[in-house]
Amino acid sequence: MTGSSIQSLTSGEIAKYCGVTLRTVIRWLDTGKLKGYKLPGRGNNRILLEDFLAFLDQHGMPIPDELTPTPSKLVLIVDDELSMAKSIQRVARKANLDSVIANDGFQAGLLLSAKNPVAMTLDLSMPGMNGFDVIKRTREQADFSNTKILVISALGHSELNRAIELGADHAMNKPFDPEQLLVTLESMTRSDPK
Repeated sequence: MTGSSIQSLTSGEIAKYCGVTLRTVIRWLDTGKLKGYKLPGRGNNRILLEDFLAFLDQHGMPIPDELTPTPSKLVLIVDDELSMAKSIQRVARKANLDSVIANDGFQAGLLLSAKNPVAMTLDLSMPGMNGFDVIKRTREQADFSNTKILVISALGHSELNRAIELGADHAMNKPFDPEQLLVTLESMTRSDPK
């Protein structure tokens, strides 16, 4: 969220956001229309951000741009080696990306549908449904046509090229260079419309 550091608002801030007088906001608080609390001592009102957003939603009022939640960008990490998946996850965290791990192609399909990530890192060599099958199935579904796919595999150059031909956006070798992965993840997710 753009204003994620904002935990509570004053009555005056609420009045400015809503374009009303301070007296109106106090009336909303006194009648229970707007949920808030008083600070000990002087009794100044504070309203939790989540309560203010709920109030705006309940009354069909627009949410100010600076308080509009920014959807976090999620990366689906698909690798049957947990240690490798965790290494990729650490790099994703440095890129300020949330991530979820799938340890096979089948689980990747389930998480792709459930989580709708902006990008997916994908190993090609996995038991059951391999990475090539995951690419094909992902690209066959219109809902995931914009999902970026980064293949990270120990297979040779020809297999990485085949993955690109099937619809992967980028491919890199294992073991990967963390800095190169960081730059690639940032560029893949920066221009994403989600």
